[in-house]
Amino acid sequence: MNTPEQLSIWSLIADASLLVQMVMALLFLASIVSWVMIVQRGIYQNSAAQAMKEFERHFWSGGDLNQLYRQGSGKDTQTEGVENIFRAGFKEFSRLRQQSSADPDAVMEGVQRAMRVALAREEEKLEAHLPFLASVASVSPYVGLFGTVWGIMNSFRGLANVHQATLATVAPGISEALVATAMGLFAAIPAVLAYNKFSAKAESLSAAYETFSDEFIAILHRQVHAKS
Repeated sequence: MNTPEQLSIWSLIADASLLVQMVMALLFLASIVSWVMIVQRGIYQNSAAQAMKEFERHFWSGGDLNQLYRQGSGKDTQTEGVENIFRAGFKEFSRLRQQSSADPDAVMEGVQRAMRVALAREEEKLEAHLPFLASVASVSPYVGLFGTVWGIMNSFRGLANVHQATLATVAPGISEALVATAMGLFAAIPAVLAYNKFSAKAESLSAAYETFSDEFIAILHRQVHAKS
């Protein structure tokens, strides 16, 4: 009978066939990369949400927009999130307003175009790495299952050379194969949970960005027509 040491996780991995070991290595690598992206996404999205609250607090405080724009230019760190949308729109607004022959409708069209581009870039940042997490979440169980099927096939093929088949004969091989399934689930479960969470957070922030963009465009629209 096999001892517990013989059926430890490490010994099962070490004794597995080369293909099953490659599957396990691939799943382990996918899990490590997924966790790195999960941590990175969590930090970035939390930072973006905090930056949005801070910027909107300054924006809606009633201060001068020119001063708010200059404050962003004087920062040591790079601006992110909704502030980039504001800066893109206000920069284009100021540039077009300096032209003596600027038509109010042409000014607003240019502002909207600049803010749409900035909004698309910020949404892309929010959704970065999410496709990889979705791929790991959906593919990892099947990759692990492939390793399991291959390991079980090898176990039963080995029975052809055994005169008396017992559970002790096939148990190690089947156990090795099932480790691949376990590793597939280990990689997939955190990835699918993180994908759902970060997708919802990205969608929420994108909606908030769009709302701010619409409100800011309305403010600029009133200004440009009041001075026309």
